[in-house]
Amino acid sequence: MSKGTLFDKVWDLHTVGTLPSGQTQLFIGLHLIHEVTSPQAFAMLRERGLKVLFPDRTIATVDHIVPTENQARPFVDSLAEEMMQALEKNAKDNGIIFHNIGSGSQGIVHVIAPEQGLTQPGMTIACGDSHTSTHGAFGAIAFGIGTSQVRDVLASQTLALSKLKVRKIEVNGNLQPGIYAKDVVLHIIRTLGVKAGVGYAYEFAGNTFENMNMEERMTVCNMAIEGGARCGYVNPDSVTYEYLKGRDFAPKGTNWNQAIAWWESLRSDKNAEYDDVVVFQAEDIPPTITWGITPGQGIGVDQQVPTPEQLLEEDRVIAEEAYSYMDLAPGQAIKGTKVDVCFIGSCTNGRITDLREAAKIAEGRQVAAGVKAFVVPGSERVKKQAEAEGLDKIFVNAGFEWREAGCSMCLAMNPDKLQGRQISASSSNRNFKGRQGSASGRTLLMSPAMVAAAAIAGEVFDVRELV
Repeated sequence: MSKGTLFDKVWDLHTVGTLPSGQTQLFIGLHLIHEVTSPQAFAMLRERGLKVLFPDRTIATVDHIVPTENQARPFVDSLAEEMMQALEKNAKDNGIIFHNIGSGSQGIVHVIAPEQGLTQPGMTIACGDSHTSTHGAFGAIAFGIGTSQVRDVLASQTLALSKLKVRKIEVNGNLQPGIYAKDVVLHIIRTLGVKAGVGYAYEFAGNTFENMNMEERMTVCNMAIEGGARCGYVNPDSVTYEYLKGRDFAPKGTNWNQAIAWWESLRSDKNAEYDDVVVFQAEDIPPTITWGITPGQGIGVDQQVPTPEQLLEEDRVIAEEAYSYMDLAPGQAIKGTKVDVCFIGSCTNGRITDLREAAKIAEGRQVAAGVKAFVVPGSERVKKQAEAEGLDKIFVNAGFEWREAGCSMCLAMNPDKLQGRQISASSSNRNFKGRQGSASGRTLLMSPAMVAAAAIAGEVFDVRELV
């Protein structure tokens, strides 16, 4: 087993005890909730006559079901309105801070916690959402959990978990122009596979990650779950501390220096032992795009859809399913594939730096005829900052729609949905069948800049030609 890694240190510091099952009872420092996975958990507490044990350690927001166009209450979708009202009541009844629409701090749960400084190195974090791994970018150990586990954290502030192995994924070198954090993580998942991380935590290391800003690191950790890992993290450093300094919940005054000293002590030791180590070179990573129905079915934008003969035998059955569903032929070039909808946003790529990169591509250009393109900021704060920088005007002038904050088409539990067999260029995290709202809709995952390029070209396009 691993030894001396950040994961081991944080795990040990938060261990309450060992359960009869052999699992660890782990204290959870920060619990994030939203409207979809929390109503049933609160109902379970009421049935048992239990209260939220530490309400000050739970933070609520609304994101999944939020309309990004018409946010007037009651929502047109009666189920969405019901979930909204349930969260409002549960937060009020239990004394939980709730970042509601119009508060100025509402947004996607994995966007608002980092931007407010709630997410900090050395923490254990849980949320009823699979992409909670995002918070590992700060040197935290963050787990996506199910509704019954949401109940457990509300009632006890602990989780029963089996300790993970640790795989170090090292990437070194400089990314070429037009290559982004999204390309890096899609390349890793493409190479290792969507099941390789089962039973592991991923430590992302090497100077490529060290040179990334915090929002790029969040993109990578966000998709660790898509590689099968339970969580992913980056060791905290000066980039982390500079991002956190001065934020709402970050330590202040003399506490700040003490916090940095402690955070530094949590970094993986130089002689740390890992269960596995994999090394990549940044120069080998192209603009990467998914062609199939899992995040692991990816290729470079200038490559062809793989033939069955090019795949491992265990990957051929899902590939055959993907060829049929996506209407793509083995050996077909992915570049030039027509797109109907272009979506920039999500907890993977809805932050200010994502919007800036996409705006660089959109500026002075026009969305192709017949393409619906829209931009959804990850939070109300991101939206406000983007508008202060004039990014909204760049997008609107180019023919994009500028929306309110929310999860939007990432999972389409709101009015933003694909229709029929539409094909989407998306900056989100999953390309599963039906993921974006249509049972037959198709999704191509790529970086925000690549989505902007696709919107302008009306087809999959190599953003390097526009950078």
